[in-house]
Amino acid sequence: MIKIDLNLFVTLSKYLPEDSDCFEVSDNTSVEKLISDLGIEQGSVKLIFVNGKKQDHRYVLKNGDRLGLFPPVGGG
Repeated sequence: MIKIDLNLFVTLSKYLPEDSDCFEVSDNTSVEKLISDLGIEQGSVKLIFVNGKKQDHRYVLKNGDRLGLFPPVGGG
């Protein structure tokens, strides 16, 4: 098991677990798997940031990573 700092923004915040600042996931967990495990619908995540850098859903999480997930944002 590894520990990450998990942040979900805007409409995704409803999926945020209580222990999100020290969230445990299995070794070799991809962002895509974590999104699925949290019950977030496919297509609900538009931007993925790990340690302040943009990543894609295939990124494999590492101990101590800071993960931020953002939904599509509308506006004009």
